[in-house]
Amino acid sequence: MRSALGLMLASVVAAIVIAGVWFWTSSPRADAAPPQTTAASQADPLSAAARQTARDDVDTTAALSKRADATQAAAPAAAPAPAPVQAPVAAAPKCANPDGLGISRTVVVDTTGGPGFGFLQYKQYDFLTDHEVVLTFDDGPWPTTPAVLKALADECTKAVFFPIGLHTTYHPDILRQVAAAGHTIGAHTWSHAHLASKKITEQQAKDEIEKGFSAVKLALGANPAPFFRFPALAHTPATTAYLGTRNIAMFSVDVDSNDFKSKSSDEVINNVMTKLDKEHKGIILMHDLQKHTAQALPTLLRKLKAGGYKVVWMKAKTQIETLPEYDAMMAKTEKPVASGRPIGNVVQTVAE
Repeated sequence: MRSALGLMLASVVAAIVIAGVWFWTSSPRADAAPPQTTAASQADPLSAAARQTARDDVDTTAALSKRADATQAAAPAAAPAPAPVQAPVAAAPKCANPDGLGISRTVVVDTTGGPGFGFLQYKQYDFLTDHEVVLTFDDGPWPTTPAVLKALADECTKAVFFPIGLHTTYHPDILRQVAAAGHTIGAHTWSHAHLASKKITEQQAKDEIEKGFSAVKLALGANPAPFFRFPALAHTPATTAYLGTRNIAMFSVDVDSNDFKSKSSDEVINNVMTKLDKEHKGIILMHDLQKHTAQALPTLLRKLKAGGYKVVWMKAKTQIETLPEYDAMMAKTEKPVASGRPIGNVVQTVAE
């Protein structure tokens, strides 16, 4: 009996031992089990201080980002190609002649009341300094004018032109070349009449002045500058007073080239340079319809440069308003019409 009970007890103990060994070797351990996932809880709302801190962080980041962008744009290697920038409109072309006479300065004239320039007659405004000159040309437009324009362009300088109204009806295209080259254009009466002559009435003098300006306007399609020079520099108290009421500046001269009397281009050059050696500055009077002047100008401009002279270009603050009655008068003026045919087709030599 005791043997049977002992045998049963031994069997139970053996079973317990076997079960324990199986459990230890076969069941998974806690440290090897996969992590358990749980639903995330909703975040608590930010406090006011936290929200301000976050906003400050954004503002600071944006500022830093802008500075970084600016720095990056400044870096030539890393920056992307910038958007094309539109070029300035109507930029003045650079002088093709690096040693050209050029323009030392440009002055704008307020012509209110009709100021006078040129010390031969008007000693009001001494605006030129030592070795400064103003280039002026009378009596055009004429077939010689383009040669004058070329000489000025070659030296990259500018002048003031005083055309005769009647001549503008002959050569309006040449006057438009003067305007296209950027020069200042005034007027020099309608027919180059001597306005101080006793045969000229005040009304006739007024007509000469106004018809001259209206003729220039008709040729250009735009109002000229309120700049005027009397033919032969012949003025009267009445004509100067009239120009004052029209706010037109009067031009005289400091250095007369006397080119209308000169027999050669060398004589024109000598006249100008000799007088400049005495005056040292001033308004130079020349005539663009004189062939000797056209021939002399390239050399004369180079001599001015070599002598240390500088060109001052005069412009008007406002353009003149021509009078409608004279504009209408000029519109009715009969103007020669060029046929465009070569001269050889019109005039032929048949015998010599």
